[in-house]
Amino acid sequence: MWKALAAALLMKAPVMAQEAPRLPVAGDVQAKAPLAPDYADAANWSMAWQTLPEGATPAAKHGKVAVFFLHPTTFRSPDGALNQDLRDAASNQWTDESSIARQASAFSGCCTVYAPRYRAASYNSFAVPEVQQAAFALAYSDVERAFDAFLAKIGDAPFIIAGHSQGAFHAATLLEKRIDGTAQQKRLVAAYIIGINLSEGEFGRRFKSVKPCATPSQTGCVLQWNAYLADQVDGTAVQSYATAAYVKKFGTEEGRQMLCINPLTFDAGRPEGDASLAQGTVPGDPGKGAPKALVAHAVSARCEKGLLLVKPEKALGLEPLRGGVMHYHDVGLFWANIRANVALRAKVFK
Repeated sequence: MWKALAAALLMKAPVMAQEAPRLPVAGDVQAKAPLAPDYADAANWSMAWQTLPEGATPAAKHGKVAVFFLHPTTFRSPDGALNQDLRDAASNQWTDESSIARQASAFSGCCTVYAPRYRAASYNSFAVPEVQQAAFALAYSDVERAFDAFLAKIGDAPFIIAGHSQGAFHAATLLEKRIDGTAQQKRLVAAYIIGINLSEGEFGRRFKSVKPCATPSQTGCVLQWNAYLADQVDGTAVQSYATAAYVKKFGTEEGRQMLCINPLTFDAGRPEGDASLAQGTVPGDPGKGAPKALVAHAVSARCEKGLLLVKPEKALGLEPLRGGVMHYHDVGLFWANIRANVALRAKVFK
């Protein structure tokens, strides 16, 4: 009876049009910005880089080189927040376990790592370009302040800057605005800018002084790669999409190809490396807890038209994103090779 009455009432009720959810606008970023971090507070620097996968060489106790590492986008807010709130303990823990322990840790074999927490743009900001731009600008304001605090901490020590995805975007901006062509450039051991779309032609246009790394031991230079499954990626489509912003900005096709330095060889003259060169991969998708034990000789890779085409063993359990994109694994695939290369560049730096 009650069900029938309810149904009748619903049938007689006027149908109300549902309003579409309001999309954020650029002004929301500042209006809803979380509290800015104080980099004099140790809580705003992650220590999770000290967590190592089984089989790794020990972390350096007093490295002569310091590393400034910026994590990728890790924040998925259920309430629509546009930038990461650093007072959110659960969010910080996820960042630590999915990125800092799995990625920044690769740089700790020779060097002291500084991994600032920053108000990273969230996935929610990506739906509207103007909002994403504003959210990235807010995040970058933290990065510059963290970098100043980093320089104060390390004195006159040489340094590496490194980042992945959103962190790499900010690292590239930092390189352009605060290091390239300045006195700080003399202290730069290398810049590991991983998982974004730096084009070869940006060197000499955007970056006036720093150059891509040509050899494994070169210093003062820049490295970049983007990993894709060799048997799944549509290379032509990816190349076109990835370089569109370059063509629009500089008005030329010249130099549009993405920079690719193979992290199995770290040699521009050796674009291909077989699995025998793979010193240790972190298996499994990024998740909670410590990284799993390293697996050696489990991936091959080659640079082809700016893309890093990889063939990992299935037993590694590395799931791609749509279209064979191995973005989540850009660092983990080559964890031990990165560690060895960082140590080499730090050793020869003068």
